[in-house]
Amino acid sequence: MFLKMLLGALARQKRKHLMIAFTVGLGVSLATAMLGVMFDVGDKVNQELKSYGANLNVIPKGASMLGEMYQLGGDEGGGPALSELESDFIREDELYKIKMIFWAYNIVDFAPFLTLGVEAGGRQVPLTGTWFDRHLSLPTGDEVDTGMTAMRSWWVLEGRPGDEADPGGVLVGRELADALGLAVGQTLEARAPGGRAATLRVRAVFESGGDDDRGIFAPLPLVQDLAGRPGLVQRVEVSALTTPENELARRAAQNPGSLTRIEWDTWYCTAYISSIAYQIEEILPGVRVKPVLRVAQSEGAILSKTQLMIILLTLLTLLCSSLAISNLVTANIMERSVEIGLLKALGATGLSISLLVLSEILLAAFGGGVAGYLVGLGLAQFIGLSVFGSTVAVKAVVIPIGALMVLAVTLLGSLPALRALLGLRPTEVLHGR
Repeated sequence: MFLKMLLGALARQKRKHLMIAFTVGLGVSLATAMLGVMFDVGDKVNQELKSYGANLNVIPKGASMLGEMYQLGGDEGGGPALSELESDFIREDELYKIKMIFWAYNIVDFAPFLTLGVEAGGRQVPLTGTWFDRHLSLPTGDEVDTGMTAMRSWWVLEGRPGDEADPGGVLVGRELADALGLAVGQTLEARAPGGRAATLRVRAVFESGGDDDRGIFAPLPLVQDLAGRPGLVQRVEVSALTTPENELARRAAQNPGSLTRIEWDTWYCTAYISSIAYQIEEILPGVRVKPVLRVAQSEGAILSKTQLMIILLTLLTLLCSSLAISNLVTANIMERSVEIGLLKALGATGLSISLLVLSEILLAAFGGGVAGYLVGLGLAQFIGLSVFGSTVAVKAVVIPIGALMVLAVTLLGSLPALRALLGLRPTEVLHGR
């Protein structure tokens, strides 16, 4: 009997229930799209921010922090004075291990650097050796392409990018090129303090907007040969996708030994910048890894604000859907007041009538919710392609969240109407009052 009455009500009030389904579907589609983007936005935003530089610096434990990172202690205008101790360098042939930590797939790019002060064009200039675009074959069988080219993607180049196959080809900063009158294709003689010399060929002139514009970037083997430091580098810049820091991550960064076992496992298995730094130090025991705080903190702040904005927009969307459903259901009940009054006069309880009406609404909302979820998935892909240039990964967790959204929106929107239903008096309704 209940099912027969339910199907009959759905057939008679078809237009109203279609409007309820459309309203729920619209709200769920927008909420699904935004939640889908939110769950994937961390990697997307981090990936975008990676193009603006590294967020980790790897230096030897024996090296001076200031000397290595800020290039102090060398000749005026040149590079830092190189140490005589091998412990003040990092072995180039061990750098592949960076891609073998627990969070290896979060390491987007990394590149080593060796800076030497040389005499070129009658002045002292910093000559920095690096990997422009290096292909690595890991012991795990994975293939990796990494290097400085991807990590300095904001540089404006006049000419060709650096090439590992061109051992004498260099990139010259704009300020230095203007000062020496250099152009693409010209050559330059560079002489190291020890007497070694090399002929540099200008592949490109770059603008970085920083101190790099006063230096030269060359293939790493060339600078290692000039410096007499084969197979050694001074520092490594690492670009990693990270999770925003919280109180646990900050405590671990200060002293990992202060964590309980459960806390340590949680921290180690989360892509915090401090846990990635810790894992690199584990696999390369002779190094110190320091986060570039201005980059790491900016990433966390931008990501947190973006996610908060998406959550607020989602809640606002659901609230608007609830208000619309409330109006639709209230209008539906007012139109059916005579029918409801007659049911009450025949002995139906307020609870049974409420269940009947609520079942109608939930069935309509379920249909609209399923359609809205599918549309929301497509909308999320559209947003991902439009904003980030890539698709959004579909997270299974969105399905139960979507179901809860349908239930919450429907119940919240139906409560005022159900309250009005319970207040209807058969004698007044049936007499037209």
